[in-house]
Amino acid sequence: MKIYTKKDLNNEDFLKSFYSEIEFEALNDVAKIIEDVKTRKNSALLEYCRRFNDGDFANADDFLVKEEEIEEAYKKTDKNTIITIEKAHKNVLEFAKRQFECIKELEIKLGNSVLGHKIVPLERVLCYVPGGNYPLPSSCIMTVTPAKVAGVKEVCLTSPRIKPQTIVAAHISGADKIYKLGGAQAVSAFAYGTETIPSVDKIVGPGNKFVTFAKKYVYGKCDIDFLAGPSEVLIVADETANASLISADMLAQAEHDKDARAYLITTSSKLADEVEKSAREQLQTLKTKDIAEIAFEKSVCIVVDNIDEAVEIANLRAPEHLELIFKDANKKANDFTNYGSLFIGQNCAEVFGDYCSGTNHVLPTNKAARYTGGLSVFDFIKILTYQNIDKETAKILAQTASDLAEAEGLFAHKLASDLRKQ
Repeated sequence: MKIYTKKDLNNEDFLKSFYSEIEFEALNDVAKIIEDVKTRKNSALLEYCRRFNDGDFANADDFLVKEEEIEEAYKKTDKNTIITIEKAHKNVLEFAKRQFECIKELEIKLGNSVLGHKIVPLERVLCYVPGGNYPLPSSCIMTVTPAKVAGVKEVCLTSPRIKPQTIVAAHISGADKIYKLGGAQAVSAFAYGTETIPSVDKIVGPGNKFVTFAKKYVYGKCDIDFLAGPSEVLIVADETANASLISADMLAQAEHDKDARAYLITTSSKLADEVEKSAREQLQTLKTKDIAEIAFEKSVCIVVDNIDEAVEIANLRAPEHLELIFKDANKKANDFTNYGSLFIGQNCAEVFGDYCSGTNHVLPTNKAARYTGGLSVFDFIKILTYQNIDKETAKILAQTASDLAEAEGLFAHKLASDLRKQ
């Protein structure tokens, strides 16, 4: 972990460490894959799945996980793991239900006229679950559950080299169809549809840079949640914080991926040194050391003079996960405005949000938290406005519409308005 002070904030080395960008320039081959699957559909999909060792597919019928495979997955999954998945799903489900209760339909009466909006769920969505370094049954819970609560009619889930526990989590969460596909080829298949795979209205869920690029490429044909890069956590702490807890939380983020990032902003240089030392000790026995150590080496600590400086830097960085571990953190929490999800106090481990507290772990990275929040039930609905205007109200509106249409030079608009004045 590299340690900087506030005066280093414009240092080129610091900027490279503190701000990571998703590199898309070298991914032209991914675009070719997407277009090929779009054109040749299942035949291309089978070729790429075999090329990238995504599974032993005899034909396109093998893409879908069958009922007997679901039954077999339950048999292969440890019973305690199944119970754990059920517990996590229960918490996420409850939170999603309470979120959905916040959404209200609206109707306003203007005399005998009515304006309003209604809430309509999407027809079909795809939940993408990575299958690279680790199986992620938790991502099944986080993506499928809010979609089902929102009332999506068909929730599809796909994961490459899908593991039994992923199938079980998808089934418990309520996925209507489970597939064994991954990569850019899977994103293309669900965006454009093939002979056996339905096109979807939206694609959500985390993935590597190839999946992220593919989501960006197909956006417009269908919707996406956001473009998520490597996972990241930023911890703001003072001298009262527990160094071993901070280092453990940083390593928890670092073990995701060699490009993951863990940041510490602290008012205590002593704490910075203690966190560095603690992380080195914890790495010695960490089974994921090969990945975590590389990511931790690239991570950053900034020593600041006070918490207000930490607030300023954190809001500029807009991290995916933000932890506040300093005295009176509750009183300062509202000063932090840019983050994917917030964790207050040293008892509030970021991994609780990853797995089971109830909030969602599909969150914006790479400063996207400046303009969007994490995945939720709101991502799976449409707010559709409507109006029913009576003749008297139409006469009142017609003059305003006519004048604006004339100002814009749109005379068919003006005509349509003027006819309503009669």
